[in-house]
Amino acid sequence: MHLSVRLPKVEPLHFEPPTRCPRRDPKNPKQRCTGTHFKEHALNVPKPLRDTRFHQVTARRYRCLKCQQTFRVYPTGVSHNQQSDTLKGLSVLLYILGLSYQGVSDLLESLGFSLGKTTVYENVQAAGRQAIRLRQQWLQQQAGQVKVLGMDFTHVKCNGEDQMVAVATAILTGEPLDFEIVQSESAQHAERWIRNIARMVGAEILVTDDADGLKTVADNLGLQHQICRAHVNRNVHDLLGALGEKALEHPDPVPPELQGTGITVDQFLEDIQTVECVVTRLPADGQSQMEQLAARYQYARPPTQGHRATMWYRMRLLTLDWSENWARLAFYQKWRGPKGEKLDGTNNVTEQIIGQRVKERYRTMRGYKRTESIVNVSSLTAWLGMQGHADELSRVVAT
Repeated sequence: MHLSVRLPKVEPLHFEPPTRCPRRDPKNPKQRCTGTHFKEHALNVPKPLRDTRFHQVTARRYRCLKCQQTFRVYPTGVSHNQQSDTLKGLSVLLYILGLSYQGVSDLLESLGFSLGKTTVYENVQAAGRQAIRLRQQWLQQQAGQVKVLGMDFTHVKCNGEDQMVAVATAILTGEPLDFEIVQSESAQHAERWIRNIARMVGAEILVTDDADGLKTVADNLGLQHQICRAHVNRNVHDLLGALGEKALEHPDPVPPELQGTGITVDQFLEDIQTVECVVTRLPADGQSQMEQLAARYQYARPPTQGHRATMWYRMRLLTLDWSENWARLAFYQKWRGPKGEKLDGTNNVTEQIIGQRVKERYRTMRGYKRTESIVNVSSLTAWLGMQGHADELSRVVAT
């Protein structure tokens, strides 16, 4: 996992003067005092602190001239909490790098910084929630700037049960956009989530694997669709390998509906090679070749109840599928962005984000305890891992 972060610092002599009264009405917590004028009430108020350098700092007390209530202002890197932002940030960073909550607590204890396992957990979860808020603010600033949206699914365990995580990325810049727990890869569960993100960032193109449900999502949302060539090549190679093995070892007889067309097992094996060559190389006349193959097998009948599909019918489905979806597979060849950007036809960017920001931390765990933790931790590692975010640890741990 590549992270470039700087721990927040405690600056005992640096104070930000208050600009607004922090007090809230006890009877109505949503209503806040609107006072903006204050008077120093007390200086050098001692504040015990858990930190890597300081055991105590001083705070300042102010009085609001409107509500007459007093409140404290702490130096940079310090809040009302017992621990400093430095110690918070260190505990969060150690967890992200692979230690368990107990492991972080034990390590800090050995270094002379007492911090309980529960406190470490609360630090990580609070930082994750803050990272999600920061990402939402950032996404609102990306309106119209993310033309190509990538999305994929991955799986993690939570309390022994499989949970599916949907991940959205900006394909052209490689930035993670969002993480969401979904019930399945079906169009029903993915469409609303993708629609919200696509509208927010102004996406025009969706890059996904070749699941039929995602083709439906792209069509329903009016997005141009690029199917990941890497996924297709692997799937087609595996299927053609199984069909080739079947044809060489135990070929199905040529069905009556195809007899008289000149189709033989040898022709079938030759067509397998043609399909793989067309799908992997994507020639200019690829769709025409695939349509010709689909026409050759179009009369192969589906299996009756209780029987398996013949190799002839499976070839019919394969060639028909890619003759109809050729535009989704070869879309990248002609597309150019407003600044000359190109696509490589894969969803590798999203897969890399999954590996670096979801799976890398998950591999050191026995599973999550709460689904909220999945999104919090993934969002946190993704936010800190973005280019130019070396100082973001200060923002996600600040109270």
